[in-house]
Amino acid sequence: MTDIKLPQNTFILLATGEEAKTFFYANDKLTLDAHWTQGNMADEGPSGKRPPEESPQESMEATFSKQLAETLYSMAHSGKFETLAIIADPETLGEMRPLLHQEVTDKIVLELNKTLINSPTEDIEKTLAKAA
Repeated sequence: MTDIKLPQNTFILLATGEEAKTFFYANDKLTLDAHWTQGNMADEGPSGKRPPEESPQESMEATFSKQLAETLYSMAHSGKFETLAIIADPETLGEMRPLLHQEVTDKIVLELNKTLINSPTEDIEKTLAKAA
């Protein structure tokens, strides 16, 4: 077991522009909670103006980042977590930051600019132990 220095009951989001996995850190154990994928992209668009040179893939990733930010707000507002750790690739993290409501940002205890979505739980634990 790796010594993770996060508060107990921390909600952890691992994300890329295409998918996300959520974990809970409780009782000194990291447990997979859910696997999120891009929802309906046809009815939603990214937040704000998009540069004309943006590819359809980049637009979809920006839209997914917006969906992640909205889901985190809904969860925070309904009391689903007290503390939050976000680990995302640089592009996704950059897309999400300005979209996160203050109710979410107030709960962030760790933010990492890293791609760990396909990493085994043991590697995620090691990264959290070094970062927290």
